[in-house]
Amino acid sequence: MIKKAIIPIAGLGTRLLPLSKAVPKEFLPLADKSTIQYLLEEALASGIEEVVFVVSAGKQREISSYFNPSQKLEKFLQDKKKDDILTELNQLKDLSKNITFSFATQKEPLGDGHAILQARKYSDEPCGVFFADDVVDSKIPCLTQLLEVFQTCQKPIIALKKISKEKLPHYGVVGVEKIASRLYKIKKIVEKPAIDSAPSNLAIVGRYVITPEVFEFLKKTQRNEKGEIILAQAFERMIQAGKTIYGYEIDGEWLECGDKLRWLKSNLYFSLHHPSYGEELQKFLKEKL
Repeated sequence: MIKKAIIPIAGLGTRLLPLSKAVPKEFLPLADKSTIQYLLEEALASGIEEVVFVVSAGKQREISSYFNPSQKLEKFLQDKKKDDILTELNQLKDLSKNITFSFATQKEPLGDGHAILQARKYSDEPCGVFFADDVVDSKIPCLTQLLEVFQTCQKPIIALKKISKEKLPHYGVVGVEKIASRLYKIKKIVEKPAIDSAPSNLAIVGRYVITPEVFEFLKKTQRNEKGEIILAQAFERMIQAGKTIYGYEIDGEWLECGDKLRWLKSNLYFSLHHPSYGEELQKFLKEKL
């Protein structure tokens, strides 16, 4: 069973400036929880026991501050009988109790593959990978869906989702051979293809299961023209070398947070579906629109 996951969060979040200048994009809210909390809740629900955060300078302190308990704050809330707020804080406490945090440093933003490579010393076994730009709302946690496939195939797995034709030029898109319902063998990966040349309508979602072999290919992957090591390029080299990589079309709502418009849409989605606030917010929108 896979018990470890890597979450790279060392990026600068330039597409969310000026917000990300003061608040790291991983802490921006989706309704009443931060993006990073959604990821950790998914990790815990998928049986993950250790998360390796790949961070830039300062983010380790911010992660620890957000998830670690504050006895002073808890006592204040207890004295004021703010039980509802204490309940929410206890959810964070449960996460930090049940998942161990480790930290690897990426000194410069040199690509997602480079970020994952920094976590190699913490993982010599298969592990999950979360990218913080992507949150998936689903009955079965997204990573759990991939792990169930991995138990059978024991090969790297990429999460996939069908998207409309006009969106294909904005995503990594895969060429595939269908193996079973929702399961594919990946034949090639094309970054941001033209609509007419896209190999399918299956886009890559920021969830993976990787094996130690992926680290070896990342080590050998040359930097691109921007000086970055890209995970998709390492996967492409593995495919060319005859290695098997699977893709799984996940079940669930794929919410993105990589730029302002996508984050706003995702924030709106979680707000309108919130069990406490959703109904009132829906009424408010009907009144105002």
